Amino acid sequence: MSTRRTRPAPRPPEGTPPRTELARQARAVLADAVRIAHWAAGAPAPAPGSAAPLATQALERAATALELSPAQVRAGWDRARLAGLIELHGDTARPGWRLRAWDRDDSAVLRGWVALFDAWSLVHAAPEGIEAGAVAEAVEAVPQVLSLLQLSAGPVAVPALLDLLAQRIAELQEERCEVPYGAGRPAAESAPATTARPVPAPDRSADLDALLLDWALEGLAAVGALTLGKGHATLTPLGNWAVWVKLEQICVAAQSPAGNIEQSAADMLLGCARLTPGPARAEYRAWLAARTVGSAVAELLAVARGEDALLRGLAFEALRVVGAPAEPEVRAVVTNPSLRPYALLWLAEYEGADPDDAQEILSREEATWLWVDTAAAVADHGETGLLVRHLDSAVQGTVPALLDEVRAVGHPRTVQVLVALAAAHPDPALAKAVRRAAFQVHTGGA
Repeated sequence: MSTRRTRPAPRPPEGTPPRTELARQARAVLADAVRIAHWAAGAPAPAPGSAAPLATQALERAATALELSPAQVRAGWDRARLAGLIELHGDTARPGWRLRAWDRDDSAVLRGWVALFDAWSLVHAAPEGIEAGAVAEAVEAVPQVLSLLQLSAGPVAVPALLDLLAQRIAELQEERCEVPYGAGRPAAESAPATTARPVPAPDRSADLDALLLDWALEGLAAVGALTLGKGHATLTPLGNWAVWVKLEQICVAAQSPAGNIEQSAADMLLGCARLTPGPARAEYRAWLAARTVGSAVAELLAVARGEDALLRGLAFEALRVVGAPAEPEVRAVVTNPSLRPYALLWLAEYEGADPDDAQEILSREEATWLWVDTAAAVADHGETGLLVRHLDSAVQGTVPALLDEVRAVGHPRTVQVLVALAAAHPDPALAKAVRRAAFQVHTGGA
């Protein structure tokens, strides 16, 4: 029994429009992207499936068909990919699940827009001639700028935003023990003589920060997160809501009980094993909020590949909380026999299937393998009564049919599961049949 105190559901800041209105605004921002996604899904020869822009011929066809300029088509194509409206499979563009749900699911629309918001630095190209490190620092510092805009609840002067950006970049450099180029060192020591690099002008850093701030504000405006006035910037309702959501995620992470936020994926999942679904999902969100998406997904899948069946199932529950960013990695493990049933169910639910109906996508063999894996989790971590009741969840209609198929499926824990089931079942005749099946699997008999 958990003693966790539940945190009341937070309310958006006063004046935040309802989700239906926010979704309407997000649809307006992505209107061209949706049109292009529909065109790409139905085009006879879809565009090459790479990170590169549309092929020239496809670009021309789209511009003609949609009555848009080539620049509008190019921008809409990039937005459609970043918002998950288009999925690229080899050389083929296919409609993403969000496109199919676009007109009826406000949550899918808002998630698509947030994905675009998170990718603002890809939507609006950085100024030429700036080192990648400086661009990365600016991207890392922008959340601080957004927080100020959100807390101010109105226009903020650009000089104030510039001061904050510069301060945050300086903090990041200090955390990495970096010294800005040319600061406090003679020119001769700043670079090897062979490079003949000039000493930067004293005001170069301030000019660079101003250039990076202009780029960031323009990029955020391009995705509909803020508006730019003369000398000031203001978050749009969508931008204000998105920043508030991300701040709330940080608060949830800070309130994670039992220190799960600092644990490895395996320890975190074990800590959540006896929580009910709602609190467990809150724990997953807290743990995920403290990590980059890529590292979190990789760690969860590494746990899923292990021998503990309970952690395998819980890892995919946590991946359901991750959602769209985990889709490529989950799709990639479909060929792994031990992960395939979990991955197929995850993908079916991700694509809109009802969880109660998702089991139907599994083959008989896959469903049987999953039954054994779940039984192994129960045998290792659950109560004997749960293992007996687990018989009712098998797709086979009778115990003899289940035993025949369990013996054939080749799960590495088959013998242990059958032995545990035989020991737990109150019916002596059934227990005897299960023990016989366990012996036959162990000895390789029929």
